[in-house]
Amino acid sequence: MPAAAKLFLAIGAFAMLAAVGLGAFGAHALKTRIAPELLAVYHTGVDYHFYHALGLLAVGLVALRTPESTYLRVSGWLMTAGILIFSGSLYALALTGVRALGAVTPFGGVAFLLAWAMFAIAVLRASRTQLGHSRQADRAGSLDMPRAAPRRANPINGVKEDDH
Repeated sequence: MPAAAKLFLAIGAFAMLAAVGLGAFGAHALKTRIAPELLAVYHTGVDYHFYHALGLLAVGLVALRTPESTYLRVSGWLMTAGILIFSGSLYALALTGVRALGAVTPFGGVAFLLAWAMFAIAVLRASRTQLGHSRQADRAGSLDMPRAAPRRANPINGVKEDDH
C-alpha cells in the first residue's frame, strides 16, 4: 500500500474514532451540563469532524491509485488542519463559553474549502488509468462494469433469448 494512502486512511480512521467518541460525549455527558446554544455549537463541530474524517478516508482511497499526487496530499493535510482548527475551536468554545475562540473557526472553514478544491484538482489531474479506467471499459461503455451476455436468436423461431 502506498505510504500516502496508508497515512490518510489511518488519520481518517483515527479522526472517525475521535468523532464518534466526541459525539457520544456531547450527547451523554454534556447534554445537561452546558447551555443548549453551546451544545448546538458542539454538535456543529462534531458534524464537520465526521464529514471531514470521511473526506480523509476518501483521500486515502484515492491515494491508492494516485499516491504521487501533491494536490491529494495537500487536500489530506488541509482536511486534518480543518478538523483541528474548525471543530477544535467549536469544541473549545462550547466547553469554555469563551466566545473569542469563535474567531479562529473561519480559518478551519477555509482549510476545509481549500481541501475539497485540492481534492477535486487531484482527481481531475489523475490519468484515466490511475483511476481504474481502461480502454476495455471504454469499449464496454462503462467503468469496469461487466457487460450482459449477448442474446442469441433461437434457431427454430428466430426469437432472441437469454442464455440460462
